[in-house]
Amino acid sequence: MNLFDLSLQFNGFPIKKAERILKGIQAQPDQAFEAYVENKKNEIVTYHIQNNSFYSNLVNDVKVTDWNSIPVITKRDLQIPLQDRLSAGYNLKNVYINKTSGSSGDPFIFAKDYECHALTWAVIKNRFGWYGLDFNSSKQARFYGIPLDKKGYYKERFKDFLSSRFRFSVFDLSDSAFEGYIRNFKSTPFAYLNGYTSSIGQFAKYLERKNLVLKAICPTLKACVVTSEMLFDSDKLRMEKQFGVPVINEYGASELDLIAFQNLENDWQINSETLYVEILDEANNVLPLGDEGRVVITSLYNQAHPFIRYDIGDIGILSEKSSVKKPILKKLIGRTNDMAVLPSGKKAAGLTFYYITKSIIEDDGLVKEFIIQQTHLNTFKIMYVGVKVLSEEKMQQIRDEMTRYLEPNLTVIFERQEVLERSKSGKLKQFSSLIE
Repeated sequence: MNLFDLSLQFNGFPIKKAERILKGIQAQPDQAFEAYVENKKNEIVTYHIQNNSFYSNLVNDVKVTDWNSIPVITKRDLQIPLQDRLSAGYNLKNVYINKTSGSSGDPFIFAKDYECHALTWAVIKNRFGWYGLDFNSSKQARFYGIPLDKKGYYKERFKDFLSSRFRFSVFDLSDSAFEGYIRNFKSTPFAYLNGYTSSIGQFAKYLERKNLVLKAICPTLKACVVTSEMLFDSDKLRMEKQFGVPVINEYGASELDLIAFQNLENDWQINSETLYVEILDEANNVLPLGDEGRVVITSLYNQAHPFIRYDIGDIGILSEKSSVKKPILKKLIGRTNDMAVLPSGKKAAGLTFYYITKSIIEDDGLVKEFIIQQTHLNTFKIMYVGVKVLSEEKMQQIRDEMTRYLEPNLTVIFERQEVLERSKSGKLKQFSSLIE
């Protein structure tokens, strides 16, 4: 039974229709594909100018046919209540709503129309299919976080059941936790690993210390897919050696789509079917292939919410061998998260702090940006830009979450600032450790 597809259909996401649309896009010859992209760009901009008052006010009187005249937008532009950003005919009850992880320091709530979200899953399924992986049948070892509140926890566990996956917590990356992982891999026919790069990398280091190869323990393994954080060559080599399977690099953004996926030729192939990706300089000029610049993306199918020339906050390079139909991401700079090392010796992935700080990620715009620094073994500083100082109740709530997700007796300092220091790329690193 195709539980994953059925669950999407049941929740209103027309996955079968989306897969037919995707196949039609992919069947277009190279010569026709450029015209397809240009048509979709003009179509989505025109749609939002005519149907989205927020976007039409943002762009003023641009010429739809002059793509370079269309302004670049950032998360800051979008940090107003969600209902004020939706197109005509859409409301909070008939769209897919989610939050970004806040890894860039600019968290916000976004929406997609149901067909757009179904297309997102169609693309993801297509890319995993390159490696013989099927969300309906291939068992996934999932290295992601999970909410610890009862409702959120069981919701994610149910989604895991429908998606044929078992979730390994990234909140505890100790050797004792990894010993439990090994027992699971011995008893479960996993087809692939999928999750945060840093967490899976720590598991590979454990296997290296123990002189173990995961495929020898779990012979059904086919691949490992890493996402959300930078994958360095040395880490990839270690993972492939200790897992005994290919390591596949994924680059995505929850508000957009799957952006790039490592293909069978070992190239980081960009999703040209539902996205239009540009590399721009600081003056918003399109850079030649091979030059380093800002990654700016247009969602070609999201009618509910405009993501047009959207600066995702990363720096990247498009390969010189790119074509309109098959653009290749040569290099991505950023998306690295440090590990948190606690007084007990326990380690936790940097993205753990998304789950801890989610209480300050609100749609009312009170907190615009935040970063977290580990200043000492037991001390964490949360620096934020907000309309007003966080209440004592909210600060205590975050301290309690630190204890629940990590361990007790941690010191949490809150510091409201006018602006937050950004990296050279212009991106905020959500978590960084200042200790050796």
